[in-house]
Amino acid sequence: MKRDLISRVPLLAGVPPEEIDYLAEALRSVEVPAGSVLLEEGLAGDRLYIVLEGHVEILKALGTDAERSLGLRGPGTFLGEMSLLSETHRATASARASSTLQLLEMTRADFEALLQRQPGLTRRLLQTLSTRLNDSENVTIRDLQEKNRQLAQAYEELKAAQAKLIEQEKMVAEMKIARDIQRSILPKSRPQVPSLDFGMLIEPMESVGGDFFDFVVLDDERVGLVMGDVSDHGVPAAIFMALTYSLMRVEARRQSSPGDVLRAVNHQLQDMNDAGMFVTVLYGVINCVTREFHFARAGHELPLILDARRDPLPLKLGHGQFLGIFPEPLIDEQCITLPANSLVVMFTDGVTETHSPGGEMFGDERLQAVLYAGRNPTAQAACEAVLAEVRAFGDYAPQSDDITIIAVQVK
Repeated sequence: MKRDLISRVPLLAGVPPEEIDYLAEALRSVEVPAGSVLLEEGLAGDRLYIVLEGHVEILKALGTDAERSLGLRGPGTFLGEMSLLSETHRATASARASSTLQLLEMTRADFEALLQRQPGLTRRLLQTLSTRLNDSENVTIRDLQEKNRQLAQAYEELKAAQAKLIEQEKMVAEMKIARDIQRSILPKSRPQVPSLDFGMLIEPMESVGGDFFDFVVLDDERVGLVMGDVSDHGVPAAIFMALTYSLMRVEARRQSSPGDVLRAVNHQLQDMNDAGMFVTVLYGVINCVTREFHFARAGHELPLILDARRDPLPLKLGHGQFLGIFPEPLIDEQCITLPANSLVVMFTDGVTETHSPGGEMFGDERLQAVLYAGRNPTAQAACEAVLAEVRAFGDYAPQSDDITIIAVQVK
């Protein structure tokens, strides 16, 4: 009976009968009661389990308010492979028995010996892992859609509550909470990359705004830079900003190029944008080894790239349309090799379109002047210098738009 159950495991389909006989003899049978936690996320493991009977639920953030089910796995599936394949040997999710389980336990030595005897299993193992990754990403997208529905519902409830508010202090208190939540979404610290120095700064026009930025460390060599500006201001813009920010983080890890990332985000926004809002986005990827900067622009301002002397590098202004409205927006995609000691600055139009009391705009030339060579020793100092100059230019009047700046200095 044990041999018959093993022969029906999809991963082992096609292996010689003598291998099935060997596994039936060598592997230990384990029975796990319903409700037992077989694997715990973040803890080290050294076993792979093959489910012969019963069902097991795969969970993220087990036992917390953020607990999320990734689905059930039944007979023929295997568990714990990531603790054997990853460098940390830690489980990437928890596994809890939904019913009594009959399992086969495979040690690390058993697993490695099996792959040596049957190298064809490696391909089937990778195919299974790829399918699971895709399923997990689809669950994430569905969660984002549900969060968008909840945010939209929360917004409607907030509008109804606002109509009843009498005391201004209550409104101020609620908006402060919203600002704290929005700020908690954005990066709190700069990436630590030996060859790059990062700076970041955001000043919303109101308690909450539509600007956002992000740093996405894609791998040991590549860092993604995100800058976005949602149409309008206030709570609606903040909700649309949170949605776009989340989609950018997901798609940046799924797509191969910056242009494909923006197209994928636009596709998702098309399905979830009943309010007719839109967002401009600039997304670029810096390769820390080659210093190649590959960026895509959807209606956003071009990045400002300054060489070691802080002279601007020429960039062509291609056609780029904002996201959320058009089914197939035009995307301006470019690639440039960054000189040593160069500075990349990405910003929203709240910087260049700030007006003086006399009605003059701050503009690109003043922005470049703030960043001349030697004045700002770090990328963060460059961001703060720009904000100080913009505020002084506007005579410290209340902002007419959100101001967001990120800078990256190539060491």
